[in-house]
Amino acid sequence: MTSELIVFLVLSLVAIATALGMLFSNNAVYSALFLVLNFVTVAIFYLLLGAPFIAMAQITVYAGAIMVLFLFVIMLLGVENLAPSNVLPWQKPLAMLLSAILAVEAIYLLFNRAGTDLSVSAPDASLNSLESLRTMAFALFNQFLLPFEVTSILLLVAMMGAIVLSRQEKG
Repeated sequence: MTSELIVFLVLSLVAIATALGMLFSNNAVYSALFLVLNFVTVAIFYLLLGAPFIAMAQITVYAGAIMVLFLFVIMLLGVENLAPSNVLPWQKPLAMLLSAILAVEAIYLLFNRAGTDLSVSAPDASLNSLESLRTMAFALFNQFLLPFEVTSILLLVAMMGAIVLSRQEKG
């Protein structure tokens, strides 16, 4: 066994465990934190595949911005304080039916694709992925510095607004 395979197997177990923890957690905040850890493991998978830009985008966009918004919504709604809602009688059978259809489709695709050639060609050796990443970063922080800074200021203002809105008045 190579070290990459061992890292892959360990990360896959962590990704599955965090996904299951997210699904079966009764606390919405813990569920969101499990999702953040799952996003981080997916980013490490991208690094193992030799895609550092996608890994950075995964951390920045998903684990950073979107999860901050999820946590703000959880805090603003106060879902931990809500009474449990009544479940409609047809929801559980429908969910089981749709899950069974999804499982049948997944098994069909797994066996249908087993005979096809799914090999991936190696990238062109003349392109250095680190050099293209450096070029992209240079363009982001030189040509597009103003939109980048405006976006960061908008996110900061949104975060401050969410904190002000979620703060409870004393007395």
